Amino acid sequence: MKQFFLSLLVLLVSVVVGLSIWIYYPKYKISQIQEQSVTVASQQELTYIDHFRMLDQTYLNHLAIGDSIITGIGAEGEENFVDHFSKQLEQQTNKHVITQNEGIPGVSSSQLNAVVQKGTFDQQIKDADLITINVGGNDILQTMEGMDYHKVFQSFDSMQSTFINNLTEISRKIRETNEDATIVFLEMYNPLEQEHELYDIADQLLPKWNVKIYELASSLDYSLVMQTTKVINSNHQQYLSADGVHPNSLGYAALSKQMLEQLRKKPFVKSA
Repeated sequence: MKQFFLSLLVLLVSVVVGLSIWIYYPKYKISQIQEQSVTVASQQELTYIDHFRMLDQTYLNHLAIGDSIITGIGAEGEENFVDHFSKQLEQQTNKHVITQNEGIPGVSSSQLNAVVQKGTFDQQIKDADLITINVGGNDILQTMEGMDYHKVFQSFDSMQSTFINNLTEISRKIRETNEDATIVFLEMYNPLEQEHELYDIADQLLPKWNVKIYELASSLDYSLVMQTTKVINSNHQQYLSADGVHPNSLGYAALSKQMLEQLRKKPFVKSA
């Protein structure tokens, strides 16, 4: 009997340790990547904004691809994220920013990958100095349709694997077409209030999702991840539109400010 309880204790400890690693390691990994970037930034003088200013041209091409966040759903007729940011970038660089918003509401990573691989955006990618990408939310929504939450939880790893494979292929296509453009990926954010029954689940799963985006960006030259979760979270519900998912005009303005701040601080360097 004593041996049984010892074995049970070891099993319980193993489960707790394994679960803790599963939950907390992605957050730790993201924090490490962010801190590494800050450390490098303190040793570098040339930031992304500096790079854009120094380009021997009077304009900048900003291409944005992805889903309804890129399109600007929720802006209620006011400036969306892409337009707002591009205007701010003009002020920071004293260069005219030509914006091409190719957002597709409802698009999944598989659908966006198919469009990119088809060559639909080849010319825009070739001309771009900056490429902003937001996709993945619809992967989750489409998977959840008709499923209970337990099955969604079980299918998470498969869903994430499909997403990151698509995002990797999109990035590869971009780099084959344009070696020098800056690529900015957006984190997936949790728009739920803390009182929502799914808040804790989303809060545990999203870091696992986002860490893969960080790892991909770290493997690419001139790429970074915008910390969307610093802006859209349970403490900033005022940034959400009436649907409770998309940012409103204030939210898009806050996202623009966050992206600009990172480009002003992060070093313009190749991947390690």
